[in-house]
Amino acid sequence: MSLARNIATLGPIGTSLPAPGTAGSFVALIAGYFILSAGFMWLAFSTLMVLFVGVWASSKYETETGKKDASEVVIDEVAGQWSVLLVAPLSIEAFLAAFLLFRLFDILKPFPVNKADQIKGGIGVMADDMVAGFLAGACLIILMIAGLISTQM
Repeated sequence: MSLARNIATLGPIGTSLPAPGTAGSFVALIAGYFILSAGFMWLAFSTLMVLFVGVWASSKYETETGKKDASEVVIDEVAGQWSVLLVAPLSIEAFLAAFLLFRLFDILKPFPVNKADQIKGGIGVMADDMVAGFLAGACLIILMIAGLISTQM
């Protein structure tokens, strides 16, 4: 298996587990907790790196396999999930809400996620998850402002 394929699918996470998008998001949630524990800037930098590497890897994966936005490609879930965590405090409650909100927007693909999903190539693979992450992050902020999610760590 090529390096791009391993990165795009996160190895066995995208290719061997049921519900690979949810599995990829869950792995990203756990890793994101530890990265965010080291500091916000580490998570911000990591999210940008995964975004750029994800565009390359998912584009190569599409070329190698002929599959467009294949379900086994889960690097996009990592970038999208981490983008939500950029606004989350380090609490189980906030992380659970971030996970559920991201999965909701990623699965249902409401506007403008559905428009980003129509973009071709590696950019399109990553774009819909980043938009879903942005919307989930906005909802998480609203829930925190409303006092429904604690901002305490």
